[in-house]
Amino acid sequence: MKDFSRKFFWLIILSAASFFVSHAQTSVKEKVPNGWYLLDEASNGYPGISIDKAYDFLKSKKIKSKTVVVAVIDSGVDTTHEDLKSVLWRNPGEIPGNGIDDDHNGYVDDVYGWNFLGNKDGRNVEEDSYEGARVYHEFKDKWGGKTVDTSKLSNDDKYQYIMWKKAEASLQGDNVTNGLELIFLKNAYRAARKSDSIISKALGKDKYTGKDLDTLNSNDPEVKRAKMVLLPLFQGNDAMETNNQDFIQEFSDYVSSEVKKSEALENPPKDFRGEIVKDNYSDINDRYYGNNNVMVSPKSALHGTHVTGIIGADRTNGIGINGIADNVKIMMVRAVPDGDEHDKDIALAIRYAVDNGAQVINMSFGKSFSPEKKWVDDAVKYAESKGVLLVHAAGNDAKDVDTTWNFPTPVFLSGGKQADNWITVGASGESLGDGLVAEFSNYGKKEVDVFAPGKKIYSTVPTGNNYQNLQGTSMASPVVAGVAALILEYFPDLSAQQVKMVIDKSTYKPTGKVKDPGTGEEVSLNELSVTGGIVNAYEAVKLASTLKGERNLKPAGKKAF
Repeated sequence: MKDFSRKFFWLIILSAASFFVSHAQTSVKEKVPNGWYLLDEASNGYPGISIDKAYDFLKSKKIKSKTVVVAVIDSGVDTTHEDLKSVLWRNPGEIPGNGIDDDHNGYVDDVYGWNFLGNKDGRNVEEDSYEGARVYHEFKDKWGGKTVDTSKLSNDDKYQYIMWKKAEASLQGDNVTNGLELIFLKNAYRAARKSDSIISKALGKDKYTGKDLDTLNSNDPEVKRAKMVLLPLFQGNDAMETNNQDFIQEFSDYVSSEVKKSEALENPPKDFRGEIVKDNYSDINDRYYGNNNVMVSPKSALHGTHVTGIIGADRTNGIGINGIADNVKIMMVRAVPDGDEHDKDIALAIRYAVDNGAQVINMSFGKSFSPEKKWVDDAVKYAESKGVLLVHAAGNDAKDVDTTWNFPTPVFLSGGKQADNWITVGASGESLGDGLVAEFSNYGKKEVDVFAPGKKIYSTVPTGNNYQNLQGTSMASPVVAGVAALILEYFPDLSAQQVKMVIDKSTYKPTGKVKDPGTGEEVSLNELSVTGGIVNAYEAVKLASTLKGERNLKPAGKKAF
């Protein structure tokens, strides 16, 4: 899942590429404090989750907490980070590094979790293709060029055919529009690279931040022009604290991904995963593949490390940031590459998390196609049967997911029933009114349950004990997962369904209008989500304290498929 708005990113890129940026457009926005999302609107003026008030309430009740295991299905985590080392889950049944499956769960030396994107020889998948291209080419011979009466198809074939037609239309659309877009995008990238070189010389250093760029004053026309190109890019992506080298690399990666999409109609995607993992992908029972490397590389682990810090960065060490939950152990299940995740890996990641004691699972990823949705559905049902809460990011395409495919989804393919242990989260911003709903966030009156802070979220990132602002519904989802974990720490008898109800019922409901990300129209927040509210930890723990727990399920254990 990409954590920037493609629509907004394009506006910035095209402006920069065309050099039509005025001084007013590049003026610095008022600085938002790091950790604004933890603050309280009444006390601090920011529509955060009121975490300090939540802890004050819990302290007044003199309630002791119990440790909660939160699984993060993601890209990886930096296991050495100063703010995460103490909160990472350690498998109690595994002796590290002995090459033996001590706890007999099928996964050797799974100390911090498991990597479903690896090979036992140590190789790992980092880059992967997009599911739309995989679907199109896999079923092209079966459905291409045929007139089909869907009423005569089986349910499975009907789903597959409709999915294939959507993939075909998507790739054809990309192929038409991306020709011109790619020209602009490549030109903008070249302009950014050239401007970066000019700014580095002007500042006298190879590495600088967006803040450094903003304070640069020069009468040199070339330097002024370079600043006009780069500053909107840093500002528009809330990357003022990001260094130029990382930002240019991210821009390069984005260009590469768009080029791949444009070529996907004619060229079958490379089988990145198959060449490394070597499992029988068509067999969901072939599940003991992968390795125990849950970090792989700083680049791979960026997303997952940031998500992990939001949920549970150490609140007691006096350094870095404070996570939301104060007594969690975070299990990393690596199943999300740079590209679209595979259904089998996600299904098995959910099952691994459940079988190894997770009570909450955060899923900050998503895609537009799901050819093996039935595998994921079965895993969701398994989590439901074990009382595990699933929290999922709504996506960053400014689309209505009531009418647009965005997977995984809590609605089961067979029967249409909706899982009741699932929360879908949209992203909110740091200001009330028009800025309350993030301009990139997906939304849905029926499918998005709540909104949570997802803009300018400061959290842990890999290498050198670093911290950085990132944004996306990928950041909003762990805010909700952290609140869910906090509730279960202090009220452990509540069921997954009760925790979902508490989070839904305790949201902060703004009275004014917000901007619909898709249409730009002024609407009420209840037109964009089920609850019409922003998650609030204080109100959640207050409500939770009034409930009688209903958790009376068998403990999670190993189960054959």
